[in-house]
Amino acid sequence: MSRVLGFVAGAMYALVCVLPAQTVDLPSALARLAEEAEAFRLIAPQTISQETLRQKALKMPRGGFRIGAAASAPRKPVLQKREIVSEYGFGALQESPKAMHELRQVVSVDGRVIRSSRKAREKLALGLRSKGDRVKKRMLEEFAKHGLVGAASDFGQIILLFCKDNIGNYEFAPVREEYAGAEAVFVLRYGPAKDHEELTIFEGRRAVHSGLSGEIWLRKADSRPLRISAASTHKDREVVIRHEIAVEYAMTPHGAMLPVSVVHREYHDELEVTENLFRYAPFRKFAADSEIKFTELPEGLTAP
Repeated sequence: MSRVLGFVAGAMYALVCVLPAQTVDLPSALARLAEEAEAFRLIAPQTISQETLRQKALKMPRGGFRIGAAASAPRKPVLQKREIVSEYGFGALQESPKAMHELRQVVSVDGRVIRSSRKAREKLALGLRSKGDRVKKRMLEEFAKHGLVGAASDFGQIILLFCKDNIGNYEFAPVREEYAGAEAVFVLRYGPAKDHEELTIFEGRRAVHSGLSGEIWLRKADSRPLRISAASTHKDREVVIRHEIAVEYAMTPHGAMLPVSVVHREYHDELEVTENLFRYAPFRKFAADSEIKFTELPEGLTAP
């Protein structure tokens, strides 16, 4: 798997020159970024998309009976490839109402159909509307059971780091101008302004908290965020674990910038152990989508 990432690395920051202050109206740009984050907070929980996750990961083989020279040789990791298609949305748990999570109903795993897309959409929409946490937690647990390595998630809503209540926790500096396709952008570098500010990454059932820094690509025409990257590092025993994330956003007809794709890579020391590529179909508002008919209730819910 490729070791080249164009969106993070402290060394890269040392190679770019900070743009003159007059090039970017930083207060106005940050105000617009916070506005887009607030629009995401309000609109994203009302939308549903279809997510395709393709994962490549190094995985240690299961133990088994070995004889001869093979018995004494160390086990070597094998490359595992998975593809999971899910109906996808955003929701919060009552126990942590300010934290938005990615919620899924799996449609297929490596081409094997788990349930129809229609039924998955219905169950997801009902789960998102449920008042309790039991159905939402079940969806989080189900996704983690499909053999993914790490099963890292909760990246699509990274824009919420910069909502009006949080944006003051970061320091920003304009560093360069770029093009994102045909769009002219200016790139801001950000990092924590307070030592306690952290990124939370969910690896299966385990929540990992780590400080982060990265870049934000803002369209020069209107300061809308087109790309947000982040890098976080923490230590597990003697292994340095690094996560690198880049999320591409696009404006939707629903009035919010929603994710188009996510690239996530995990490194143990200098070894890349996992690559997750997420792609999203166009988002739609499930409340107004006539294709979604609530004909079946998931366990634990009652009809109104």
